[in-house]
Amino acid sequence: MQRQQFTALLYGWIAVLGLMLVTSIILAFLLQFTTMDQTVLSWVTLAAGLIILFIGGLIAGVKSKAKGWIIGTVTGIGFTLFTFLVQYLGYQQAFSTEQSLNHLGFILAALVGGIIGVNMVKGDEA
Repeated sequence: MQRQQFTALLYGWIAVLGLMLVTSIILAFLLQFTTMDQTVLSWVTLAAGLIILFIGGLIAGVKSKAKGWIIGTVTGIGFTLFTFLVQYLGYQQAFSTEQSLNHLGFILAALVGGIIGVNMVKGDEA
């Protein structure tokens, strides 16, 4: 069972990182070729992050088939830890209060995604 949950976490993390990469490229093109300003960009990135973490938690929950709230939470925490390590080790900056609240929202989005993902699987088996 633990191997299945670890595999589910890997699927969730890979999905999150892949979707973040694609979204970053799209946002870079939008910044380059449109008149998008910083205020709009911050709201778009927050919304995209919440959706992406929800999808990552959903994928992890579907693959896990059990304990969706734990799998979703660990998926969100793993992303937050990865982001923190890149920011702290790469730029010598800790999270600000706003970033901490954003990442709490990301963890909650992944948690909800994990719960829904597990229940989607249980609904198919019944």
